Amino acid sequence: MVLSVSTALLACSSSSSTSGAAGASDGGTAAGPLACEGATLVALPEDPSAHGPWAVGARTVTLAGLTTEIWYPAAAGSDRGKTTATYDLREHLPTADKGKIPDSDNPLQACDCVRDLPLDETHGPYPIVVFVHGTAGFRTQSLTFMTHWASRGFVVVAADHPGITLGDILGGGNGGGGGKSADQAGDARRLVTAMAAPSGDAAFLASHVDPKRVALAGHSAGGNAIGSLGDIPGVRVIIPMAAKGANAGSSLKSTLVLGAQADNIALYSRVQDGYAASSPRKRFVGLANAGHLAFSDLCAVGKDKGGLLAIATAHGVQVNPLIATLSRDGCNANQLPPEQGWAIVDYATSAVLEEELACSTTAAARVAKIATAIPNVAEYREELK
Repeated sequence: MVLSVSTALLACSSSSSTSGAAGASDGGTAAGPLACEGATLVALPEDPSAHGPWAVGARTVTLAGLTTEIWYPAAAGSDRGKTTATYDLREHLPTADKGKIPDSDNPLQACDCVRDLPLDETHGPYPIVVFVHGTAGFRTQSLTFMTHWASRGFVVVAADHPGITLGDILGGGNGGGGGKSADQAGDARRLVTAMAAPSGDAAFLASHVDPKRVALAGHSAGGNAIGSLGDIPGVRVIIPMAAKGANAGSSLKSTLVLGAQADNIALYSRVQDGYAASSPRKRFVGLANAGHLAFSDLCAVGKDKGGLLAIATAHGVQVNPLIATLSRDGCNANQLPPEQGWAIVDYATSAVLEEELACSTTAAARVAKIATAIPNVAEYREELK
């Protein structure tokens, strides 16, 4: 483990007042209810990789003109007796391929969430996390992280980014969607703007989110796209995964760069270089024996049927070399199992998000202990100025 630490810590107010909601879920001692500039949240488990106290609601909306998924803290008890959601990934195939995979072989993506639950309006306003998917990705590609963050008190937003989705790349590259090229950075800006005053399909969040406390996270091309967006008002945290680092911005307070040691797409050394070039306050977490897709759910979905690539090709979906390469990196049997990688990412990201956006006074100390708290952390660095 590599560690370089400045003793200066971010000052942020906290509250130990009693919360009226249910306490923390199993997974550790509650850290106490949190408050940031008038926002009251629920006590969280000390372990940042543990599921939070909220049930997670999910809605598919149109936001900033994009097909978008929102995961959010749901009202206490509203999930009782309800069926958890699943996502049909055939939606993301080109139109000509959508009917090729039969229901019997359809690799449904299970979600630890329930559709259309009521928002917990007794707490908040909630910080916002906007996630940007990678090349040949889609809005639920990293679903495990989305629901984890929502369970710990964040409203999480992820859109399909035209020009670089799975359907676009299968359809011939960054020219899908009617020839539109990708503009993930512009999309992210528009999503943050839309979340500042939610309306239309997202109106249920109006007055319940805090546009002054925003994080941007992204994988691969999505991580690269968010690196220069620290100038957006309210964006305090940037989390590139398998991507370069982040430039300083007017409101940016914290950067967390995540890399995978065995990544053949975003080489680990280049991710390290991106971290080195990032402005403090910053942290770096490396995953041992992990590949590019460790920062997604894509190695786990359809695994019982040979994986997404095998299912698609078995039913005549034409897969180009780029897709074939991307779909394998990190999914080998001798590499870090998906669940172990998720635990590292959940731990690191949640601690950083809660430090800056939920004013936790203990999160900084917890993330600094990640290499001893979670197995398979190859490297941890921090530079806190």
